[in-house]
Amino acid sequence: MSALAMRIGGAAMMRSLAGPMLVIMILAMMILPLPPLLLDLFFTFNIAFAVMVLLTAMYTVKPLEFAIFPTVLLVTTLLRLSLNVASTRVVLIEGHTGAGAAGKVIESFGHFVVGDNYTVGIVVFIIMVVINFVVITKGAGRIAEVGARFTLDAMPGKQMAIDADLNAGLIGEDDARRRRLEVSQEADFFGSMDGASKFVRGDAIAGIMILVINLIGGLLVGMIQHGMPLAAAAKAYTLLAIGDGLVAQIPALIISTAAGLVVSRVGSEQNMSQQLATQLFKRPEAFAITGAIIGIMGLIPGMPHFAFLLLAAGLGTVAYYMRKKQKRDAQAPAVAMPDVAPKESADVSWQDVTPVDILGLEVGYRLVPLVDRGQDGELLKRIKAIRKKFAQDIGFLPPSIHIRDNLELRPAAYRILLKGVEIAHHEAHAGMFLAINPGRVVSEVPGIATTDPAFGLPAVWVEADSRNAAQAAGYTVVDASTVIATHLSQILGTHAAELLGRQELQQLLDHLSKEFPKLTEDLVPKLLPLATLQKVLQNLLEENVHIRDMRTIVDAVATAAARTQSPEQLTAEARIALGRAIAQQMFPGNADMQVMVLDPVLERTLLQAAGMESAVIEPQLAEQLVTEARTASDKQEQFGLPACLLVPAQLRVLLSRFLRRAIPQLKVMSHAEIPDTRAIKVVSIVGNQS
Repeated sequence: MSALAMRIGGAAMMRSLAGPMLVIMILAMMILPLPPLLLDLFFTFNIAFAVMVLLTAMYTVKPLEFAIFPTVLLVTTLLRLSLNVASTRVVLIEGHTGAGAAGKVIESFGHFVVGDNYTVGIVVFIIMVVINFVVITKGAGRIAEVGARFTLDAMPGKQMAIDADLNAGLIGEDDARRRRLEVSQEADFFGSMDGASKFVRGDAIAGIMILVINLIGGLLVGMIQHGMPLAAAAKAYTLLAIGDGLVAQIPALIISTAAGLVVSRVGSEQNMSQQLATQLFKRPEAFAITGAIIGIMGLIPGMPHFAFLLLAAGLGTVAYYMRKKQKRDAQAPAVAMPDVAPKESADVSWQDVTPVDILGLEVGYRLVPLVDRGQDGELLKRIKAIRKKFAQDIGFLPPSIHIRDNLELRPAAYRILLKGVEIAHHEAHAGMFLAINPGRVVSEVPGIATTDPAFGLPAVWVEADSRNAAQAAGYTVVDASTVIATHLSQILGTHAAELLGRQELQQLLDHLSKEFPKLTEDLVPKLLPLATLQKVLQNLLEENVHIRDMRTIVDAVATAAARTQSPEQLTAEARIALGRAIAQQMFPGNADMQVMVLDPVLERTLLQAAGMESAVIEPQLAEQLVTEARTASDKQEQFGLPACLLVPAQLRVLLSRFLRRAIPQLKVMSHAEIPDTRAIKVVSIVGNQS
């Protein structure tokens, strides 16, 4: 076992040393003389490595899959320059001996391109350098520069979108952390590419300078040191200089092309070959029209008829077969469907009576792909995450959400139903993105104006190619699935009390009994009927009090059940037991609870009204109470404080029900619910102007 551990440790150490050793070897080539055989091996390796990098770039789906590319760009540039230095040394020292002085690779490249015309060789080399320097490298550098700027500008919007998904329960903490890391790595990648592209441009300039130095230096060394005639020296050293330049510039051109491919890729789940097949070669009209134009040009007198007409015929043939395949694919479903003889309808039975779904989601036909399991609908995964997040936050598992298409809806519309009744509706455009204005947008983007269905913020539906521009402008950009999922999550939280039916409560008690069997056994049905406990929990949920701490709730209700069976009084006892959690939910930490209170005169008046049998507030007093409570609540929110009204226990239920509809954000607590460890600070008095 120890030997295996030593081998594993040795392998890990070798991997960690591979990078530094490679860089040291590359730098050593500039100093140490290399024999021609080693030069041939290194030049061949340089070409093969450049081809490998190009193929990797072509099959990369996202830039981050090749995040090491900026470093590879630097290493390959350094390798080419080191080989240039090593080959220059050999060319100047041994060039007088013949064309094979610097190895067979340089000689072969020189003979293949130059032949007997050195002017042609120099021109070809300069053209390759210009293509690399002016076209490919400059374009790739510009794309990387713009990509880096837009990626940095879009980072705040992407971070807000991740936080929104996390808060809505659509993703977990691990997924959020991974997505934040991807956003940061993407910005670092484009920034590195912006700088690394300068290495390639510098390499192109160095290639021209090295060629000139080899030519001039070779002529001087050949004529002065070795006494060669001018023609012989020019022939020998020009061949070697051009061969040396070409054997370095070809890998440089390949690497530059790979850099352009990496930075110019648009986000997709397909590599370059798949995108070409699915996007460029899917329009037979393009092939047919192109073939017709080429054919007409081929008929013009003086044109090469054979080449033009042959290509036109080929394009027309491809267009014909593509069109034929499209028609066959379109007719295939209709042909495959067998004729089914109508069956005689059976007698009416109880099977024809379908129960009403507790929760339902109906979508228009354009949104069907989002919920189609066969098409891997993204919304289905998000709905599972919503139910899980709801169970973790609220304390019980909500009913399943039944999804169906509805042809009566608008194509992009959807609606949410609770017990068969529509409670919310909106529109979402599949394939587009909703750019939500959080209030910090620096410029507007064109699109379909709308509002965010969950929070009512102004928003715009934009096309996929405008997503990055919207993020850079300060919008929070989400896809259609996230819009519907966030809206659905908000609806579930608002109607949590109605979702807690007797079946859900019984499942909750069964789950609780596994850990505390005696607790639930003594409560239901010995002390309380199930319906009463259900009403108590619904009362808590209506006021946004979670029921995760069922042990505390059951203990409090069981203790109070011997004195009363009233759901309102049992709810009050449960709230007192949950006081610490309620206070923590509204005022996190241990800071002072900055609350609103009633004016003493108004409080005495309301206590008198609550003591009456009817417990009705006079209309004038009710209007005054709502107006002043709303004013105080707005003031609280302006200071970033929760709107919390602290009242005597006798008034809490009355005021909570009365103010809940007019001021949804206002929470009413009683003095008995405040934990002894929390300090209270009165910041507003409701009714002090009466």
